[in-house]
Order: sequence, then structure tokens, then C-alpha cells
Amino acid sequence: MKKGMIGKKIGMTQVFDEKGNVIPVTVIEVGPCVVAQKKTVEKDGYNALQLGFMDVKKKHLTKADQGHFEKAGVPMKKHLKEFRLDDCSAEVGSVITVDTFAAGEKVDVTGMTKGRGYSGAVKRWNHHTLCSTHGVGPIHRQVGSMGANSTPSRVYKNKKMAGQYGNERVTVQNLLVVKIDSEKNLIAVKGAIPGAKDGIVFIRDSVKA
Repeated sequence: MKKGMIGKKIGMTQVFDEKGNVIPVTVIEVGPCVVAQKKTVEKDGYNALQLGFMDVKKKHLTKADQGHFEKAGVPMKKHLKEFRLDDCSAEVGSVITVDTFAAGEKVDVTGMTKGRGYSGAVKRWNHHTLCSTHGVGPIHRQVGSMGANSTPSRVYKNKKMAGQYGNERVTVQNLLVVKIDSEKNLIAVKGAIPGAKDGIVFIRDSVKA
């Protein structure tokens, strides 16, 4: 990994390119992120930078986190994330801004999807419903057949049924960086990213580009 940062999802909008084509984009507030810890091969076995994002009052952190930031001599931050980078030349206390990325690059964005609670098979897996007439009764949204009766006389593993839907970590790959606003610390990427508005996301250079 060459670069990575922490951001906050602002929402979606659209922009126009030079030819007048409409591009749907997600706006993300990225950084500024402060380097709270630096890990090296000699001391920790690998190279990494721990970044902090979003200022927070000291009383809202645990004593362990307070001591961690005080030892590093950096401001208190609400979110911490470690990125294993090839180049870890940045020192503790240095600030990384959105200028790390550039328009035209491809990035991967990781976030937590919206939690939808306990959902049925129709909503969770996009199953078809039964006909709502002709005596179907109250079962037109139920999961349906569980399998054969005599053989194997059980429900197969991984059968798509009702259950917890959403609230899981998802990564969307190969998103194009359309525009960057250095003054407002904003970055616009083409397409949608996981999570609700104001959700925390992690942005890094694409592994497949």
C-alpha cells in the first residue's frame, strides 16, 4: 500500500465532465490526519503509520487513549486507524492532507454498511414473492422450501434465510477520483460507497488498478 487516509462520508451529488456527461459522485471529507504512531520492521516487525482523525475533547476518551496521544505529543483524535504503507517516512506529529491523492487515480473505500436489523429473505436476499392472490394466505413473503424431505432430511448449510442484514464491513474497489478540494479537505469519487452519511470510511490506493 502506498497511501491511505481516514475520512467521513458527506453524501452523494453529481458533477459534469468536459463533454457535459453527468458523473454521480460521493463526497468524502478526508483528513487532515495526524500521525499518532510509527511502526518499523526493527521494532514491530512491519512498517505502518497510525493515523488519527477528527478532534475530540479529552474527557471523551479513555485514559489509555489519552496516554497514547500525550506520549506522542499530538492532539486528541476520535478515530484511529493503522495503514501498512511501503513508504513510512512521515514522522509522528506530521499532518497528512487530502493532497496525498490526485484526480484521475483509482482508490478503494472501506466502510460499514447501513444496519437493517433482522430482515426477511425477500429483503435480505432479493427473493421472489409468491402470488398475493389465489389462496396463498399469509406466506407470500416466507422463505419457501427448505429442501427434500427424505434425503437429506436436513437443511443445507449456507441456505439463504432471514437474519441480520447490513452493519458489515464492505470494501468497494477501483473507484475513480473525480475531483479534489484541498481548501475544504474534500474528495469526490465516482459511484457509491458503503455506509450512511457522516459514517467513517478508510480510503487507500487501489490494489487492482
